[in-house]
Amino acid sequence: MERQMTGAKMVVQALKDQGVEVVFGYPGGAVLPIYDELFQQNDIRHILVRHEQGAAHAAEGYARSTGKPGVALVTSGPGATNAVTGITDALMDSIPIVVLSGQVPTFAIGSDAFQEADTVGITRPCTKHNWLVKDTDDLANTIHKAFHVATSGRPGPVLIDIPKDVQFASGTYVAPREAVLGHYNPPVKGDLDQITALVEALETAERPIFYTGGGVINSGDKATQLLREFADATGFPVTSTLMGLGAYPASGKGWLGMLGMHGLYEANLAMHGCDLMINVGARFDDRITGRIADFSPNSRKAHIDIDPSSINKVIRVDFPIVGDVAHVLEDALRIWKSRGRKVNREAIAKWWAQIEEWKAQNCLAYQPSEKVIKPQYALERLEALTKGHDRYITTEVGQHQMWAAQYLGFEAPNRWMTSGGLGTMGYGVPASVGVQVAHPDALVINVAGEASWMMNMQEMGTAVQFRLPVKQFILNNERLGMVRQWQELLHGERYSHSWSEALPDFVKLAEAFGAKGIICKDPADLDDAIMEMINYDGPVIFDCLVEKHENCFPMIPSGEPHNKMLLGQDSTKDAIKAGGAVLV
Repeated sequence: MERQMTGAKMVVQALKDQGVEVVFGYPGGAVLPIYDELFQQNDIRHILVRHEQGAAHAAEGYARSTGKPGVALVTSGPGATNAVTGITDALMDSIPIVVLSGQVPTFAIGSDAFQEADTVGITRPCTKHNWLVKDTDDLANTIHKAFHVATSGRPGPVLIDIPKDVQFASGTYVAPREAVLGHYNPPVKGDLDQITALVEALETAERPIFYTGGGVINSGDKATQLLREFADATGFPVTSTLMGLGAYPASGKGWLGMLGMHGLYEANLAMHGCDLMINVGARFDDRITGRIADFSPNSRKAHIDIDPSSINKVIRVDFPIVGDVAHVLEDALRIWKSRGRKVNREAIAKWWAQIEEWKAQNCLAYQPSEKVIKPQYALERLEALTKGHDRYITTEVGQHQMWAAQYLGFEAPNRWMTSGGLGTMGYGVPASVGVQVAHPDALVINVAGEASWMMNMQEMGTAVQFRLPVKQFILNNERLGMVRQWQELLHGERYSHSWSEALPDFVKLAEAFGAKGIICKDPADLDDAIMEMINYDGPVIFDCLVEKHENCFPMIPSGEPHNKMLLGQDSTKDAIKAGGAVLV
């Protein structure tokens, strides 16, 4: 049955029909008709952010922690351009968000009208796809198509630009089941011949490794369950990118920890020394590969990815398998079982013996202090005191992000929200808001650095307004920590603008927002302060004053292979001055 309604009403109806429960947005002139329709209904909750970048990141946090697409609503011009950073962040990390932007009326497009910007042109490079809807009759179908594109294949952000006159005009609404979604239908089943060839290779491999990424989590719970079953049945070790943490449990017998630039010693050396690398849903990014010519030089490589453009894009592989991770792992596991569950047990036992030697290096060891809180110690205590909770972690970007990845353990997917590919400072506060909206009774903690935290600190207003008890755990070293570390190690200790001489009193700032402020600088007081943060029924800003000049190790210097890592503070500067990393 055809239904006539205004474009603005179509937007709200389409969101309802897509199962949307929450929209993160900020009103403006070009979206007022949509806001008027939101006002007249109670099915969709609107969360008023304080900045459009916050809307996009909050939608990311919501999406990453639920597996459902996040939705952001912004106005034209600066509203849309403010969202670009969050949209690009979602593209880099394959997060499904749908951004609805207002636009000046169709007759004014191209006239430099008030708050006009070429939103479709600006966002074309940072979305999976975008649309400018000039006919109200096309609007509902376009929205349904946008949700399909955002969530199918490799997930990602989409944007629909809706002129104001299209919102006022009436047209025919089509329901999702009636929508014409177009030709976008990515294959999910992998090539069985390639999968069989991979199974044959893993049956004889002597030094195999599963290299997992965010694609495992994006594929869903079935994919993570199959990965765990496959890894445990074969006895193969498992490592992960920053985005893949939680796909395989941190307590699992095959877990090596994160790999890459600040990955663990044993994970990086296993990647360097393996003879069969099975890449499951990762994209061979430069934080992982280091110098490509020396990346895992003696291995055969498989790559399982739903995005065909990722295959052989960076690293040439021997077993290219395009398909959804869950489907491919299901077929691989079935074929492996049907062939007798064969692996080279003797060789794998020797491989694990070598890995255990690397683990004995204890690469995360640090010099403890009774006088000052070391950031590593702060995260060790945060892990110990929160691991029994229904816990979700977001982060900002910098040293604290890497320490969080190293010291916090994740037993399940969708519990770790961080900006990986784009490295967006300011991600964590709004992302934590989005996660808390999705999981109102959970413990949501944003691990932050003071510099990164201040980039979107205005979203504390959102947390207070909507009674979201997010915990902001700030490792405050009064420095741009990662920038300072690189300046120390690679730029002759010339600390060019890597600190601020005017930081706020975070306790007073918390109170000004209407939140609780906690400050801690003594290691002896840390546990009690963390428990106070956990037990407070409301948003908290925790100012944890830490060692100002601690460096994050292990570290692979840019452009070096996996077997060249900086491991400790003592030998680091000498090694750098000698012209290279510590060969390990």
